[in-house]
Amino acid sequence: KSEPPKYTPRPAVASLLDEYRDYIRQRIADAHPYKIPATVIAREIRDQGYRGGMTILRGFIRSLSVPQEQEPAVRFETEPGRQMQVDWGTMRNGRSPLHVFVAVLGYSRMLYIEFTDNMRYDTLETCHRNAFRFFGGVPREVLYDNMKTVVLQRDAYQTGQHRFHPSLWQFGKEMGFSPRLCRPFRAQTKGKVERMVQYTRNSFYIPLMTRLRPMGITVDVETANRHGLRWLHDVANQR
Repeated sequence: KSEPPKYTPRPAVASLLDEYRDYIRQRIADAHPYKIPATVIAREIRDQGYRGGMTILRGFIRSLSVPQEQEPAVRFETEPGRQMQVDWGTMRNGRSPLHVFVAVLGYSRMLYIEFTDNMRYDTLETCHRNAFRFFGGVPREVLYDNMKTVVLQRDAYQTGQHRFHPSLWQFGKEMGFSPRLCRPFRAQTKGKVERMVQYTRNSFYIPLMTRLRPMGITVDVETANRHGLRWLHDVANQR
């Protein structure tokens, strides 16, 4: 009587992700309680030689019970050269605050960021000049939220006729752009640049801060701007 054939278990197939699993676990642990987008982790391990895909990476991250946030997709409808949108974001408060000036071109979605330790008018103007230099030109209009350094009174003269900060108004005349305000409660205008502030926080600042924190390094203005310019060139403006 012949015996039934014996089956031996197949040897485990090595995954392209295997040698990076420990790094990913530690990276996520170091970032806690912040969450690092899977796309950021993918960039980091690709710099180390990873050649696998996103599906297996997302699956492994999900197995660690860390929900992943998607990087935002932003669309604009303005024609070339017409509009730049500007906003401030605060990355850190306290004795050593860290703010970020964010500017986005409406048509190309090209992004510029600059970190500062304050949001005064003179700082705002300097950031504008640096953004125009970075973009290689001045748009016809710049869209703002209700910044105190931009607008003194909305609808001061009539609906849509605002009283702007005199220094900003003069700066606009000097550079050749018109200041505009986002329409209240209109997410399709105000929300665009706000999403880019969030994108900068999630895709750049938190990954940088949590990578340097285990080494006892605090992200200051100089460090953030040095790394930020590289991120703009290598990541943000490659979208």
